[in-house]
Formats: sequence, C-alpha cells, structure tokens
Amino acid sequence: MTTNSDIQPADASEKVEVIGARVHNLKNIDVSIPRDALTVITGLSGSGKSSLAFDTIFAEGQRRYIETFSAYARSFLGNLERPDVDKITGLSPVISIEQKTTNKNPRSTVGTTTEIYDFLRLLFARAGDAFSYITGEKMVKYSEDQIVDLILKDYEGRKTFLLAPLVRGRKGHYKELFEQIRKKGYLHVRIDGEVREATHGLKLDRYKNHDIEVVIDKLLVSEKDRKRLKESMQKAMQQGNGIVMLLEKDQEEARYFSKMLMCPTSGISYDEPAPHNFSFNSPHGACPKCKGLGFVNQIDMDKIVPDKKLSIYNGAISPLGKHKSTTIFWQIEAILEKYDCTLKTPVSDIPEEAMDEIMNGTEERLQIKNQSIGTNYFLTYDGILKYIEMQAETGASATEQKWANQYSKSIVCPECHGAKLRKESLHFRLHDKNIAELAAMDIAQLSAWLGDVEQYLSDKQKTIAVEILKEIRTRLQFLLDVGLNYLSLNRSSQSLSGGESQRIRLATQIGSQLVNVLYILDEPSIGLHQRDNQRLIRSLKQLRDTGNSVIVVEHDKDMMMAADYVVDLGPHAGRLGGEVVFAGTPTEMLQADTLTSAYLNGKKQIEIPQELRKGNGHSISIKGARGNNLKNIDVTFPLGKMICVTGVSGSGKSTLINETLQPILSQHFYRSLQDPLPYDSIDGLEHIDKVVEVDQSPIGRTPRSNPATYTGVFSDIRNVFVTLPEAKIRGYKPGRFSFNTAGGRCEVCGGNGYKTIEMNFLPDVYVPCESCDGKRYNRETLEVRFKGKSIADVLNMTINQAVEFFENQPSILNKIKTLQDVGLGYIKLGQSSTTLSGGESQRVKLATELSKRDTGKTLYILDEPTTGLHFEDIRVLLGVLNRLVNKGNTVIIIEHNMDVIKVADHIIDIGPEGGAAGGNVICTGTPQQVANNTTSETGRFLKLELNL
Repeated sequence: MTTNSDIQPADASEKVEVIGARVHNLKNIDVSIPRDALTVITGLSGSGKSSLAFDTIFAEGQRRYIETFSAYARSFLGNLERPDVDKITGLSPVISIEQKTTNKNPRSTVGTTTEIYDFLRLLFARAGDAFSYITGEKMVKYSEDQIVDLILKDYEGRKTFLLAPLVRGRKGHYKELFEQIRKKGYLHVRIDGEVREATHGLKLDRYKNHDIEVVIDKLLVSEKDRKRLKESMQKAMQQGNGIVMLLEKDQEEARYFSKMLMCPTSGISYDEPAPHNFSFNSPHGACPKCKGLGFVNQIDMDKIVPDKKLSIYNGAISPLGKHKSTTIFWQIEAILEKYDCTLKTPVSDIPEEAMDEIMNGTEERLQIKNQSIGTNYFLTYDGILKYIEMQAETGASATEQKWANQYSKSIVCPECHGAKLRKESLHFRLHDKNIAELAAMDIAQLSAWLGDVEQYLSDKQKTIAVEILKEIRTRLQFLLDVGLNYLSLNRSSQSLSGGESQRIRLATQIGSQLVNVLYILDEPSIGLHQRDNQRLIRSLKQLRDTGNSVIVVEHDKDMMMAADYVVDLGPHAGRLGGEVVFAGTPTEMLQADTLTSAYLNGKKQIEIPQELRKGNGHSISIKGARGNNLKNIDVTFPLGKMICVTGVSGSGKSTLINETLQPILSQHFYRSLQDPLPYDSIDGLEHIDKVVEVDQSPIGRTPRSNPATYTGVFSDIRNVFVTLPEAKIRGYKPGRFSFNTAGGRCEVCGGNGYKTIEMNFLPDVYVPCESCDGKRYNRETLEVRFKGKSIADVLNMTINQAVEFFENQPSILNKIKTLQDVGLGYIKLGQSSTTLSGGESQRVKLATELSKRDTGKTLYILDEPTTGLHFEDIRVLLGVLNRLVNKGNTVIIIEHNMDVIKVADHIIDIGPEGGAAGGNVICTGTPQQVANNTTSETGRFLKLELNL
C-alpha cells in the first residue's frame, strides 16, 4: 500500500507512475503518464478508465492531502479508503472536475458559481446610479453644508417651515406620538398637508392612512440666520431619520433634502448601497414576494375544476372528489342555496359569485341544514383554496404537500417579474442597465456590453469600476473560451447538463491560475457541438501551458488527436478489460492494433445505411413553440423514423424536446404534473400510444441498488427460487430471497455482504462478513439451489453468463438479454450501482425501458445517449435503436455525435447560434439534405463525415 514515503518532490519526476493498480477491474497494471502534458485515457465503456483516473490517481491524491491534516481535523472528515495500488510517484496536488457535481440548489446560478455575479454586485454597490422607483428621477445625496447652501440660494427672504417626516401612509390614531412631540417641546405638526397645533388629546381617525411631520422651526430664510438654519436642520435630520422637508408658507408641496440617497420630488430614500443589497440570496436584496427565487406557486383553477360540465355532486371539484356526506359538502350546499343552485347543478351554470365564495370562503357564518343529523347549526367557511394552501405549507407532511402541489403551478413572480430582487435594488443602473438585465444577457452579449460601457461612465465611476470590470471580463472570457457563450448568469445550476457544469468549473479553474496541479476531467465534451470542440481543447491546453498536468477521460476523436499522450484501456470491458492495450502519442496510436485505433485510422467505422426508412406516413406537429429562446417555431416529427435533433450548444434542442414535447405527451398519456413550455397547438397524438423518456439521471446511489433490482429482473429471479421444491417444503416466500428484508439475509452484515470496521482516525475498513463470507444470505437460504446455483451465485454472474443460465426462463431472459444487447454483458447482475460508470448507468436505464413491451406505436426520447460511450459501444447501441424503429416505433435523439447523426432517417437542426441568437429551425431532412445546407453548422461537419 502507498505511504507518505512514496511522495516525491514535485520536480523529482517528469512522470506520474502508477504501479500495481488493482481497483475494480484493473489487472495489476503499471501506467506512466507524462507531467505538464494533456493526456487522454480512452477505451470501451467499462474498460477501467474511471477506475484508473478517479478511483486510483485522484483517490490517492485526495487521501494524501487529507493525511496532511491533524488527527483532530481528520476526525471531522469523511473516511477515505486507500486505493488498491502498490505505489504512485510523481503525484501533484489533484483537482477532479466530474459531471456529477451539479448543484441542485434552486438559488445556485451560473453567476454565483463562477463568482461573476459577486463582482457585479460590488460594481453596482460602488459605481451604480440610483433612480427613484416612483418618479424615475435620479436620486440625490447632500452634505449638511450643501443643504444649507441650497436652502439659502432658493428660499432667500421667504417664510418657511422646517419639517421632519415621522409617519408615511400608515393607519393609526397616533395619540401617543403627539404626546411625545409635545414633551420634546415641539408645538406644531403637519398632518396630511395641514399644519396644526399639537394640542393635548389630539388624535386621528385610526382607519385612514396618514402622513405626519413635526414642525422643527418656523423661520425667514436669511444669510444672517445661517447658524440657526443649520442647527434646526440637524435637529430635523435627527427626528426625521436622515430626511428634512422644507415647506414654504402658503404652499402645499414640500421639498425634500437628505444625506442619504433621496428622490427630490417624492422624498423616498434608499439605504447606502452595499453588495448584499443586490443579492437575491440575502433578505436585504431579495424580492419579498418570491424570497429571491423569481417564481411563486399559484393555485391553478383549471386543475381544481378540470371539467365544468360536471356538477359538484359528480366530482367537478377535483380535490373533493364525488359527493360524500361531510361538512364541506353541507357548507357548499348552503352557499349554492343562496344562488338558487344545488350540488347537482353543472359548474358551468353556477354564477361566478357563488364559485368565488366556494373557492375563497365567505365572511358570514353559514347555516347548515342537514336531515341526517336533524339539526341546524352555523359554521364559518374558509374556502377550498385556503385549505389547499394550508396543505402546501412547510409544516405539512410530504404526502400532504405532494397532494396540494398537484393543484398549483409555478408562475413568474408578479412583483419582481422574475428579476428576484426588491424594487430598490432594481433601480440602480450602470449606464442604462440594472443588475438583473445584465444577468439575463447571454455571456457573449454581456461581454460585448461591458467592453463598451466605460465610455458612458463618469470619471469617478471609471476610477471605481476599472479593476472590477477587469476581473469580470477575464472570467467571462474563460466561459467564452470553453464554448458557453449562450448561457446567462441567471441560468439556474439545476438546468445545466453534466458537460456544461463541468466546463463552468473548468473555466473557474483556468481563472484561478494555479500551477503544478494535476487536473482530472470526465468527458468535458459532453453536450458540446463539434464546432466548439476546438475552443474546449484550446482551454485545456491553456491549463497545461500554465504549468499543470491534465488527464481527460474522453471518447472524442478530436480530443484524442490533440492530446500529447493517449492511454487506451481494454481490450474489452468488465472482467475482459482493465489492461493497458496502448500508451503513447496520438501519431503512434494510429499505427497500433486496438479497437480504438481501428476507429481512428478508419479500419472500422459505423456504416451509413444504404437506404433510409420512409416512415409510416404519420407525424406529430407542434405549432408556435416559444419556450425559453424558441422563436415561435413550427416543428414536424415524422413517425416510424429515427429522428436526430441537432444544433450548437444552447440552440434550443432540450427546450423543444425535453421541456415542450415530452411534457405534452406525458400529460396526454400519463396525466403528468409537469407543465410544458408555451406552445399554440399539437397534432398527431392519436398516431402514438405511449412515450418513453430515457434521461441521464443515475439509477441509484446506494450500494444496495444494482442492475438486477433496477431492471426488476431480481423479482422474477426470486419467483423462480420460490417455485423450487426445496423452497416450497420450507414455505419460503419471495421476501426470503431479498437481501433488503429480514428473514433470508445474513443478519450479521444486514445483507450488505461486508462489515465496516471503524478505525477511529484512520479510514474505515470494509471486510467480507465472516458469517456469510460476502454472500449476503444466511445458510438456509443458500441451500435452495436452481440448476446447482444459489441466489448469491446468480447475483455474482455476469450478464453474459446469466443469459445462458436463464435461456429457458422467458420473463428473465427478456430483461437481461436487453442489457447484453446494449453492450453491458460484462457487468454483474448484483454489481453495486455505485461502481457503475456514467455510461453504464445510462445504458442500464435504457435497457430497462427497451425490455418493456413496445407497441409498434411507441415514441422513445433519448437525450445524448452516447454519453460515456466508445465508438464500438455506439455501434452496438445503434443496433438496438434500429431494431426498435424497424418495428414501427419512433426514436427521437438529441445528439451532437456525428456517428449517430449520419445514420438518422430525419434531422431537425436548431440554431443558428446558442442563447438569444438560437431558437429557429435552420433546416430539416435527410443527412444528405442537411449536409448540403450552407447555413447549418451541423451540416458543415456532416458534409465532412459523409465525404460529400
């Protein structure tokens, strides 16, 4: 095992040497990776790439870093297992940039993640101009001497009142306030524009809004009384919370003066701006209505009363269901009686006033007349909406909240209109924009705007802003360099793909300017159009040229050819992988004899079909799609074909498919609660009868989750064991063969198969359970055997072995054969989901969906299924998808991979750019037609792929 003695000085070696790596399926390999170079680790999915890069090199680097802490500090940190490797030398401090680190906090945005928004907040707090949210005038701020000079200049020789504002538009009788004023020696007040004497017992109408100012002084403005004027003004400032008013005798309008930011006409003032005033995560800056989220939940009346032709008796009000003899129906009956209606009157015939009372409650108590209980009594009625809102509150149980949320919809906050900030913050501007308008621009627009803004700033603003603007521009340039020009700073981190969040972190690391660091990245090209690949490669080389080592786990051809060094793992996957089949330069790799090099040098390739499918003649058409950046587009999807939706990153592909089409279909077929983005109409839904979405979410993150449990085949396997004579004699039920429930499992380890030994300040050690020897079950359960194999033996089989073993069990064979068909024959049935790579997890999910019975009229939606897949894996995947389409089904794929795009029957290309410059349909048709379109970025690369 590795010890601290293995750590060498940074300049002691020009290579990172990994000796005897045995993590997961690695076969005791030795690997030498050059430092200060860009290295690509490639190979089939499941060949051991992540095991080498993340579970060996990164895990050891992280462990060494933690070991530098004191024992006390380490006791608060998570336990880090030593990777199974003999020795690693030449290791620098390691930073891992993976896909799984997307922040799911709704308050996290691109701006907060990159810290650009923090600099913008500082910029507006120090250099922004404030404007009144009432009049739109520029706010002013005076010193005491300036105020005195202004009064003397404008009111010389005039009789005036010097006032201090105390109350602004608030209800109350204010008797106590007037008593306090008298005790301070002030005899007059101005109430609602009228100067009155503050007599004993003075009080106002408590139900009306009032404006009250105390008269501090009455004076004739004169230069010789400057001292008195100044003293009175200071007293007025004290009483009026920093604001003083000057009222000329016999005039109605007073003039305001303040040492704070103040509107000269209306008198409203703002606090001195600070960065937290522009943060939607701070109570000082967040919109009070939506608490800085930009959206609020609102009861949706269409979901509460979906069919107005029905009567309330027959269940027109969805939350209540059909009539029952309960208090709420008696109350509704009492309301309807006032309007000459009954519970059996269709909702469409009930007056609006009656429905308003039913939904929002009544102020008077209702007299309930009920024959079944034979009594009259009175009840207050709060309304159905109030009840639903109460269930949605945070104090309610998760079940109640889920029930209530089905009747609400998320809408843009009506107060801040999605800007997330309070109105005062939104009225600070730099040149002509507030901070929310800048955050809504895409990165490319924002960079251009900030490049021009200095010419519009005052000399004082320039002096303050020059360093802040420099920092912002530098960070924006890094985002542009990694192809994220289409994102905006207010884009939620939740909505980013794995590749986007990884490239954001990459840009942040480039900005940090660290040196002598080993960076490990996991497929940063995911979600990136071919056009932007070169920009990403340049960024990685920039990171290398700064003095760092970069290791990239990648399948992209351009990335491999641009690397300094390539390590190819294989020769196959799972137990048949884990060996170094090639290590050297890209040029040397083209001459090598590996599966990867065969695809690189053209010996193997994914064949272009000779003939494209004609489809079944039907189609689904969306009209007027305008969600996010879509430009009110009409799109037709021909059915019975493999359709690829393409376009540069951020052009609107996911908006069209995942956020418009898929929710429409899910609502139509499954009554899904997710609302689609805006569109006008959709035609052709009658031509399909089912929609299946295969997204990139993980299959499980606990060691108990595995391919057998996820696909559901474990239930079928347990049922086979239950039917065995030995199991019947013993009276075993399916639960006996589950390692998640007591009975058949080993109770010593709780069905885990291992025991955790706590080592106090050292990492926990996992050892096989001494009772079951890692088999998870007790002796009695393992005695039941099918074809000589126990349930534990079955879970330890690879998919390939299981296909042969269960060849006569159709219900089991159907599910595991699909796993084999998508190229997962090497993984074990009981393999923990935490050990599966990203590509493997997605294909388990895909296989699960594919194993379900298709109808020949099913629509499958896949979002970048090539994530984590080698060229050979893509060929296998396309074979499965083609089989589905050949049966008459339709497959829609969002994709950037040219190997998939070139074999599609129909392409829909969105663009021309990302963000605001995207959202149009550039062209549609066969790969050849798109390749010949001169305006399509996808077509440009497709032309090279098709050799046209």
